[in-house]
Amino acid sequence: MADVLPDHYHHRSMFTGLVESLGKVVSVVAEPPGVRLVVEAEPIVTGTALGASICVSGCCLSVVRIEGPRMEFQLGPETLTRTSLGRLKTGGRVNLERSLMLSDRLGGHLVTGHVDGMGGLVSRFREGEWETCRFSAPSPLLAQMASKGSVTIDGVSLTVVDVAADSFSVALIPQTLSATTLGQLATGDGVNLETDVVFKYVARWLEARG
Repeated sequence: MADVLPDHYHHRSMFTGLVESLGKVVSVVAEPPGVRLVVEAEPIVTGTALGASICVSGCCLSVVRIEGPRMEFQLGPETLTRTSLGRLKTGGRVNLERSLMLSDRLGGHLVTGHVDGMGGLVSRFREGEWETCRFSAPSPLLAQMASKGSVTIDGVSLTVVDVAADSFSVALIPQTLSATTLGQLATGDGVNLETDVVFKYVARWLEARG
């Protein structure tokens, strides 16, 4: 059993939005003012060190304890309020990705693991083995999306199909449907959204000029 990491431990990491493993929520234990999240993720625990950054369904969290095939994370009030992690229950699933190394190929796009806001599944339409899903999103986030641009949904890097006044759509291939939590979403379920970091810089530049 690894030692517990100090609460103040923190560092920046980047991800690609390519989910490595589906983790199983073992328990969500109250730890006022937050909670301790215990996830079973045997495929990626090996080689993961105490303090490592893991993208958990789109949210960057530090590993505070490792025991066998399980990793533990501490979630504060802001994370519980502003992301879908506050709704996790025992037996649920989460998308997991370890932080990017400089020697890795960038298969998805640059993802920070900092959730910009929450959206919700509006509809899903199946065509053959593919599914087109439409998600609601806050207006400021929709303004940072464009057709053929990138968006991260629950930690999964995806290409935007189209953007409407109050929603956007993405197309999910069979691999994404089977290897991530997106395949199990029901209409009305909330998701964590992160827009492309390039759009953020462009938006900030335009704001500064204006």
